[in-house]
Amino acid sequence: MMKIIAIINVVAWSGFWAFGYLAFSASVKSEGQMTTAAICAAIGAGIGIWTYLQLVRHAEATGYAKRANRADLSHLEEQYGESV
Repeated sequence: MMKIIAIINVVAWSGFWAFGYLAFSASVKSEGQMTTAAICAAIGAGIGIWTYLQLVRHAEATGYAKRANRADLSHLEEQYGESV
């Protein structure tokens, strides 16, 4: 499953860059083409970010990558008497 998500990640980022270039290089007179390319680029970026975060979550869960640093909030439990 992670291989499929990785492939989707690559395709989504490729779409983001390709359609982003088309949106920026489109003629000012063709607003429809510019808008369509910008929407496609935004969709590619959204899917790319989502799949990247899924891959990072999987890498941390399997031990391939170390977990991100988290703040130790145990002192707040002692101070306020409740779990944060």
